[in-house]
Amino acid sequence: MSKDKIQIFDTTLRDGEQVPGCKLDTKQKLVIAERLDELGVDVIEAGFPISSPGDFNSVSEISKLVQNATVCGLTRAVKKDIEVAAEALKYAKKPRIHTGIGTSDFHIKYKFNSNREAIIERAVDAVKYAKTFVEDIEFYAEDAGRTDNDFLARICEEVIKAGATVLNIPDTTGYCLPEEYGAKIKYLRDNVTGIHKAILSCHCHNDLGLATANSIAGVINGARQIECTINGVGERAGNTSLEEVVMILRQHPYLNLDTNINSKLLYDTSLMVSQKMGMPVQPNKAIVGSNAFAHSSGIHQDGVIKNRETYEIMNPEDVGVTESSIVLTARSGRAALAYRSKKVGYELTKVQLDVIYEDFLKYADIKKEIMDEDIHEIIQSSSINIEKVA
Repeated sequence: MSKDKIQIFDTTLRDGEQVPGCKLDTKQKLVIAERLDELGVDVIEAGFPISSPGDFNSVSEISKLVQNATVCGLTRAVKKDIEVAAEALKYAKKPRIHTGIGTSDFHIKYKFNSNREAIIERAVDAVKYAKTFVEDIEFYAEDAGRTDNDFLARICEEVIKAGATVLNIPDTTGYCLPEEYGAKIKYLRDNVTGIHKAILSCHCHNDLGLATANSIAGVINGARQIECTINGVGERAGNTSLEEVVMILRQHPYLNLDTNINSKLLYDTSLMVSQKMGMPVQPNKAIVGSNAFAHSSGIHQDGVIKNRETYEIMNPEDVGVTESSIVLTARSGRAALAYRSKKVGYELTKVQLDVIYEDFLKYADIKKEIMDEDIHEIIQSSSINIEKVA
């Protein structure tokens, strides 16, 4: 059975770069944009052109550089925003204007001091105006996660009539549970007249740690685009993590959903973004964290040494990691010590291993991690003579 393609909309350079301390200059953005294009993302949200001259220049230069992906610029539902974005995108082979407005009662009342009918009118006007510049228009219903579904369906219908080609349904505050967000997407798919003319898109934030789960619930229920960032960087607790959604879909083939991402570039891309943003990746981060394929528990190490799949559901090579790591700590067992000893040139018999293991535990109680040079020292200072294998 052929798989449906889920478009990957990467907003590392827009939503991700908004994080305090993560500011990128145009040169850095171009390097990342080129890698994202190589990675296989379908859409690169290059920035918010009206926000600053630097952002305008970055969107313009990225538009000239990118060869395969659609290049997208963000706007508010404001004519000047749209005009500036269109100008910044004029060199793009495949330009997209991303415009929208808040739709929840919180936003309508407190942010706009407005009403639902006026918000619909502003949304429609913005989409129509953007459509005079480019064909591909994405509409975002900000805070859709807390927007009444009936009203959300109404505004989606109207912007489709106005020419929207993509409907972004953001859980802007990371509030929804996966079943709630999935049900919202399904409701729109089933109740919006003309929905076949537009792609439903998930844009989820991670305030409650549910961004990835919500995005997967969204595509299971009919969305065909996920908006995400490398390493999950973004406002507050971050956005949906690109590497997570890509590998979840790969590891669950029965969903019949896949992406165009070259997963072997994921780890290297993660490192690139981390270094250029000065934003370290937490060691236990899924897929790309330094511990994602590392094992220090003796029980786990023994299983992985015998058969990697006992404790690893992914082949590390599939995400660009050379191999799994057997990390020696006080929690490690004899199997791991023998494995690592062999790696550095010592074939230990069972008797030798029993002796060396006792010495190893003394070291491990002092040091957090036993390195290769420590193994040499432990073996060479042992009471028994063990020759290194040539």
